Amino acid sequence: MAPCRDHGGRAIAHSLRKVISADWVLPVSSPPIEHGAVALEDGRIAAVGTREELGSGENHADAVIVPGFVNAHSHLEYAVYAGFGDGLADFADWISLHTQRKGRIGWDEFVAIAHVGAAESLGSGVTTVGDCSYGGAAAVACAELGLRAIVYLEVFGSDPDASLARMDATRARVAGAWSDLVRPGVSPHAPFTASLEVYRACAELGLPVATHISESRSEVAYLRDGGGPWSPYRHLLVPPAGTTGTRLLAEHGLLDSSVVAAHCTVLDPDEIRLLADHGTGVAHCPRSNAALGCGVAPLLDLQAAGARVGIGTDSPASAPSFDFFDELRWVTLSARARAGRPDALSAAQALELGTLGSARALGLDGEIGSLVAGKRADIAVISLDGSPYLPWEEPAAAVVFGGSPDRVLTTLVGGEVRYERDTFEWHELRRNAAKARRRMLREDRRVPLRP
Repeated sequence: MAPCRDHGGRAIAHSLRKVISADWVLPVSSPPIEHGAVALEDGRIAAVGTREELGSGENHADAVIVPGFVNAHSHLEYAVYAGFGDGLADFADWISLHTQRKGRIGWDEFVAIAHVGAAESLGSGVTTVGDCSYGGAAAVACAELGLRAIVYLEVFGSDPDASLARMDATRARVAGAWSDLVRPGVSPHAPFTASLEVYRACAELGLPVATHISESRSEVAYLRDGGGPWSPYRHLLVPPAGTTGTRLLAEHGLLDSSVVAAHCTVLDPDEIRLLADHGTGVAHCPRSNAALGCGVAPLLDLQAAGARVGIGTDSPASAPSFDFFDELRWVTLSARARAGRPDALSAAQALELGTLGSARALGLDGEIGSLVAGKRADIAVISLDGSPYLPWEEPAAAVVFGGSPDRVLTTLVGGEVRYERDTFEWHELRRNAAKARRRMLREDRRVPLRP
């Protein structure tokens, strides 16, 4: 008897451990497959094809199978910060309030909040995050809930020795969390909170790097000459650089393919070329940028220049939630609004940005981001039952415009079920996180992080 073959004509072994199928499979890197199926074995994708080729296995009617979403920029430790300082006149005022309240909680509260952030990510079909972590609690939460992550430990200040000593202590405190699933990175926070010497010291660690660049006009004004709304906060910031953050880092060889830059909202054409030419990943966060009045990032210009662009939710401290579907809709609609054309960005292109694009930005596209034999079995199954997008016309549009966390049936990371809609236990996670939020809102005394 001739061997079974996958959608690409490759022979399929008969030792496949599990097959899942649905109305559609969207591999992202290849055309959609109607009545599709994905075979999983030993934590990886063994084959992608039709149900006829692979068998129905565990079939999901009125549903679609997609690569797990990749959130290129998150702050899981801020999962319950929603509404803090909403509508304040300037970004500087917002970040000052945010810092003050963050100082009112301790280690247990940080972990409780990060657990909710990781769970909400999985519940939104996200299987990987590039998370900027203030205290390291995100690493613990991702390890315990099975969310794939690069956890970039945040670094601040002007003194490299002092800054890296704090990072080393944080990294050691959560040493048990590091694994092939949860990997350490470093995040010199931004060119206005970390000196050039600190950036250099971080680059020398040989870890993946994340940073915030050109998020607001106030930031750009401060870095250029110390002026603008941020001037009263000079005592909290590093001295002005005399140029923009993008130019500063590029000039000193600190932009390369190991770096992902979040936001990049206020860029001129030369800065766009610098990011693209240096291979720097860009995490596009349209909801956060809009909520803080920072503007609309030049997504299409970045793409046209060849930049490695992915999608990030930032955190509920600025964006309303970790809802990745809502982020994809904002990506699509804000790009169309900025360009003044409904064809500026399609739903399929937005889906690619939130999966394979984000994986490229994080330097993980060889392992995740598309449904391809040999890649990690990071998968989300999304039901469109009862939505206005059934019967099917275009499955990517149905996912982007009709999807939501309450439509995610299951999320698999490395072939293991990490979230199931009808069985996941939320009560204790949310109760503990709510206690931490209450403490931030009501208490005035500072509680230091503790091991």
